[in-house]
Amino acid sequence: MTGIFFGSTTGTTESVANQIAQELGISSTDIHNVSETPVEATDKYDCLLLGSSTWGCGELQDDWYDFIKSLKSQNLNGKKVGIFGCGDGESYPDTFCDAVGLIYDELSESGCNFIGSFEPKEYAVTDSLICRNGKFVGLAIDDCNESSQKVSERIHEWCNLIKKEIE
Repeated sequence: MTGIFFGSTTGTTESVANQIAQELGISSTDIHNVSETPVEATDKYDCLLLGSSTWGCGELQDDWYDFIKSLKSQNLNGKKVGIFGCGDGESYPDTFCDAVGLIYDELSESGCNFIGSFEPKEYAVTDSLICRNGKFVGLAIDDCNESSQKVSERIHEWCNLIKKEIE
């Protein structure tokens, strides 16, 4: 069972979370805003999809700070974790979708199994925290500078990858 957990200030990451849910056939009852959800809600899921926008100079969305601290104390051994995020690659190329990399770093010693890593084809920015060893550790969305069609294509491709990895 898959749960989506997101933090969203302007609604963009929430919109992406809903699009991912639609692509993967995840019920709206399994989509959670981290500002309104106790971390124990993650316990019932085998797979967690975690989403955050990047703010300031490469920071997590505000609601994530307490949630990620609590999430690290949960038993994540064997859980599959995919990460997605939103950012502005044109205005902030050095920190584009750094929130994805920050969540990855925070959970890297938790015992979870990361899913959704891919080679970043057709991205203008590939050297921020989201990129490790030439691969993005999660989905990067730049709705500021890319068309809604391109955003939808990226979500679709990532969801197909996630489907294969959670089977």
